[in-house]
Amino acid sequence: MPYLDHAGARLFYTVDGPDHAPAIVFSNSLGTDHTMWQAQADALAGRLRVVRYDTRGTGRSAAPGDAFTMEQLGGDVLALLDALDIAQAVFCGVSMGGLTGMWLGVHAPQRFSKIVLANTAARIGDAESWNTRIAGVLRDGMHGMVEPSVQRWFTPGFAASARRALDPMRAVLAGLDPRGYAACCAAVRDADFRESVRTIAVPVLVIAGSSDPSTTAQQGRELADAIPGARFVELPAAHISNVEQPGRFTAALLDFIRGRLPVSDDQSRYEAGLAVRREVLGSAHVDRSLTRLSPLNEEFQNLITRYAWGEIWTREGLPRHTRSLLTIAMMVALNRAEELKLHLRAAANNGVTRDQIKEVLLQTAIYCGVPAANSAFHLAEEVFAEMDEAGRKPV
Repeated sequence: MPYLDHAGARLFYTVDGPDHAPAIVFSNSLGTDHTMWQAQADALAGRLRVVRYDTRGTGRSAAPGDAFTMEQLGGDVLALLDALDIAQAVFCGVSMGGLTGMWLGVHAPQRFSKIVLANTAARIGDAESWNTRIAGVLRDGMHGMVEPSVQRWFTPGFAASARRALDPMRAVLAGLDPRGYAACCAAVRDADFRESVRTIAVPVLVIAGSSDPSTTAQQGRELADAIPGARFVELPAAHISNVEQPGRFTAALLDFIRGRLPVSDDQSRYEAGLAVRREVLGSAHVDRSLTRLSPLNEEFQNLITRYAWGEIWTREGLPRHTRSLLTIAMMVALNRAEELKLHLRAAANNGVTRDQIKEVLLQTAIYCGVPAANSAFHLAEEVFAEMDEAGRKPV
């Protein structure tokens, strides 16, 4: 596995995409690791060199010390760029990662073509609240942090509908070393860029969540106003907007950097749609579809990725849970057996339970006809049996 030893830390990192493509570096938020960027990595690795790493003291990155500093966190990023022979990159960070980006923008602007600061603020919280959190995790461990953090990270509707999909993030947080987490808390506690961000000369995009209780949309606007020429985008999300709104986040990111990269509007929409398509249907299914591209079907696949997934499934008007149930009902009504099987398998990715699918199929018996519902129930039994059998096979 790739590790970099630097300034007393052992930093874990991953690199996806072509070696000679333009590079983008993603920096994780407090309490997470590099996997929080999986949707963006899946969408961008085909055309960018995507670098993700675990901030020192979190995930697989180890480092001694009771309190880290933003100088250390920013220095780790510069050392990683040097080790990978990357002269200049786009930087994107959420929350604590955003503070790291501010330090880099102030102290190493020549190394970055664009900087994205998401769900962050020039100063986050106050010393008293951070000291209380540090004392609590050092005394009680990480498990008590899990559910309160998830409640801050995501809106209630998303957390409920995507509960199973968020279990890996819960596991990451629960498994963190309390000492490393506390040292990162200290770095956030001591960071104050309210004056220095005014000197950042790198093009900056600030992304905020309209329902973010930790770093509010108002704080995001204030940050953007303080940085000369910064752009501001607000997404319908809470604190970890790239996970709650992956398609819209990726689209905003691509729109911001496309002046440097040859990306058209349709290409941006395609990349955002591909990320959502993977989340809803699963990467294995999407990868199989991509391997079956041909001169006959390639334009059609591009069309549905851009518009079905990049336009409709990314809209905030309905949660994915509801869209999944609606799609199942419409496939029953239209007698589209293969598409129905596909969306029955995918429903769990959107937090849909089998009992809820049963209720939808009962509803279709009334409004689409008993024969249609009868066929749908048989298909559902087949699909669930296959899924159960696959789940029982040894890994």
